[in-house]
Amino acid sequence: MSYEPTDIELKHLTRCVELATEALEDGDEPFGSVLVAADGRVLFEDRNRVAGGDQTRHPEFEIARWAATNVAPDERAAATVYTSGEHCPMCSAAHAWVGLGRIVYVASSEQLGSWLAELGVPASPVAALPVNAVAPGVPVDGPVAALADRVHALHRRLHGAA
Repeated sequence: MSYEPTDIELKHLTRCVELATEALEDGDEPFGSVLVAADGRVLFEDRNRVAGGDQTRHPEFEIARWAATNVAPDERAAATVYTSGEHCPMCSAAHAWVGLGRIVYVASSEQLGSWLAELGVPASPVAALPVNAVAPGVPVDGPVAALADRVHALHRRLHGAA
């Protein structure tokens, strides 16, 4: 089932897709994420940076690191992470460990897995688990059908199928 975001949420999710596009255009995997405070302020945003060889440089992981240093625990819990793709297990764990709040994603891990399988991409060395399988207490909404085709197109471009 698809999640229907509010107009404000759609704005943040669209920014995530823009960041994912920026990552792809810079030779990286297309993922982007935005951390938004309870009052609507964008606190931090990032895109994938794994092309240099460090496979932990996911934007969701960078958000968790940044938030742990720069945001008070109560503000972390009230914040929302918007992201182009559902958190991987590593990022889900980091999100939960630093006490971040809700996650809203465009494409699910299940969708991404099926897209990559269609494209003949070898399986990841890490199991693609839903966020709540790793971090059961984190509120999660997604996928968002209105933007999923754009994210799918980015992955097709990455793997030479566009």
